[in-house]
Amino acid sequence: MKKPELLLPAGSLLKLKTAFLYGADAVYAGAPEMSLRAKSKFSVEDMEEGISYARGLGKKVYLTLNLFSHNRDAERLESFTKTIKHLNPDGVIVSDPGIFQYVKKEIPGMPLHISTQANVCSWLTVDFWKNMGAELCVLGREVSFNEALEIRKRCEGIRLEIFVHGAMCISYSGRCLMSAFMASRSANQGACAHSCRWKYKSKLVLEEELRPGEYLEMEEDEHGSYILNSKDLCLMPKLDKVLSAGFDSLKIEGRNKSEYYVAQTARVYRKAIDDYFDKPESWQADAYMDELLTLQNRGYTTGFFDGVPGQETQDYEDTTSRSQWRNAGIVKDNKNGFLTIEIKNKLKKGDKVELLSPYEFKPVEIVLNDIYDCEDNSLVSEIAPGKTNQSFRIPINEKEASLFPENTVLRIKL
Repeated sequence: MKKPELLLPAGSLLKLKTAFLYGADAVYAGAPEMSLRAKSKFSVEDMEEGISYARGLGKKVYLTLNLFSHNRDAERLESFTKTIKHLNPDGVIVSDPGIFQYVKKEIPGMPLHISTQANVCSWLTVDFWKNMGAELCVLGREVSFNEALEIRKRCEGIRLEIFVHGAMCISYSGRCLMSAFMASRSANQGACAHSCRWKYKSKLVLEEELRPGEYLEMEEDEHGSYILNSKDLCLMPKLDKVLSAGFDSLKIEGRNKSEYYVAQTARVYRKAIDDYFDKPESWQADAYMDELLTLQNRGYTTGFFDGVPGQETQDYEDTTSRSQWRNAGIVKDNKNGFLTIEIKNKLKKGDKVELLSPYEFKPVEIVLNDIYDCEDNSLVSEIAPGKTNQSFRIPINEKEASLFPENTVLRIKL
């Protein structure tokens, strides 16, 4: 049984490199003009570098072109397809049938992947896209595991991809109109304002038709009301079943998340996948879940894995993270016994930080005794992100230094 591809989001060139450093086989990324990566920080030059970097590692980059098109978008397709030809990614992710047809005609031979936005939830739909010439279908988050197994059994000759981790949309795989209505930001054009996470004041009155005059009131309590807030998807507790089923690609959501999120999800799922294929009979999810709980999350759910979920998949009280861990920084240089670190959160002398080595699963704890400001090389008692203090240096012993290459991430418990 072949290992599935581990696919990570890359919202910037740094996140692309971080994902590959920590074990991703491929990333998906996109320029903001023609995709759902509306907050992408990629320029064409960045994308060129990223694809070249991936090819040097024997890894892949897929370009997103998965918006639902309007006439104004169709007018820009010609110039955008020229950019795709120039970049020559390993595939293009689309959802709109018109865009699929256009790219297939203008760039023959380009592998085309069908986005989750296309709501592929049955073997009939997968078979349709296969006959249209698609190489891969991303199954909708609403597909249960048993349904996915049937799709895998019935649909040979096309690759299947499933989501294993990331945010869950309250609507049907991104088909939400709330953001457009409330903030003039279309989720289906890549600019979701996450209206489902907002706090709402609510007082609802229900009258059942056979009980006229009997009113049932529902009111918010002291916690407020987050009636549309879903927990985050995490299939780690079910990953052994997923891996035994023979899916081709496992996808992690989070294009706007931090480098720490990219690194942590990549390293944890990489380790879990490799350990399962090494010793499937003794595989347990607990150690990997402990690490995933350090990510900022709204609580975890397995979503539609076992069928339509109940209210346990929602959090009606708040949207704050369950984790006390935060991104502390990222290693930018490692030489002469010092790590140069780009800071992401305020740090002070005596703080304990953990470095996540790409080469060892167990985090390495370091106490910040000597913090050198990179601006003037002075010793400081604390340092915080800002216009003048972006980086600092700390001494590292020779034995541990080799564990922390460029783009190694740090975390701190608040």
